[in-house]
Amino acid sequence: MKDINAQLSVMLKSLHLPGMRKSFDDISIRAQKEGLSHSEFLLELLERELEARKVNRTERLLRESSLPLHKNMNAFNLKRLPQSLSTHVRTILKGDFIKNKENILAFGKPGSGKTHLLCAIAQEQILNGYRVYFSPCSMIVQELLRAKTELRLEKLLKKYSRYDAIFIDDIGYVQQSREEMEVLFTLIADCYEKTSVMLTSNLPFSKWERIFKDPMTTAAAIDRLVHHSIILEINAPSYRMEKAKEKKTA
Repeated sequence: MKDINAQLSVMLKSLHLPGMRKSFDDISIRAQKEGLSHSEFLLELLERELEARKVNRTERLLRESSLPLHKNMNAFNLKRLPQSLSTHVRTILKGDFIKNKENILAFGKPGSGKTHLLCAIAQEQILNGYRVYFSPCSMIVQELLRAKTELRLEKLLKKYSRYDAIFIDDIGYVQQSREEMEVLFTLIADCYEKTSVMLTSNLPFSKWERIFKDPMTTAAAIDRLVHHSIILEINAPSYRMEKAKEKKTA
């Protein structure tokens, strides 16, 4: 039996079935004790393999997302939000916005928790099997501009199109040049009705001309983002200020 098990282990490894290989001995022993049929034995082995693949895929998607993983739902206090908004967030977590190619646009003052909330929502979508890419606005703009200079912008946009959602954090937080904003608009236009855009901003739409420098480009960017979107106004007090006050009181 040991020789057979050793051969099976080698074969399962060659076939790239790590979940079955890891659980084979335990399930085999239980099958003998409980008198499982061949079909029941095989079914449980396949279930373990599928479970292992799901875990491995989720871990890989989380790594490639570049999300700050400590900003998850467990670490976010929904009670800080108004009841209507927290109820809305629970609905968003189900992930229908990605299925419907909708955007999530979060606005609020610095420290209100908008980045943390969208990071948490994005991680939940990865757990649902979706691919998400996170980047601060300043970094993704530089990446786009570099790609344009090197004549590979189309290739980079194709790479982004493979994600189910692109999360652009803190748009408008740092003022960029006109050329930099042009490549950002190119990304937004390319995502339109194909890839969900998640973004945070401390600037309301009325001040977005500061970002895109041109009224027509500003209007076009807003139009594409808002057309299929869920807008979250997060007016909670600054989380960092709350923590500072708590520390001072202590």
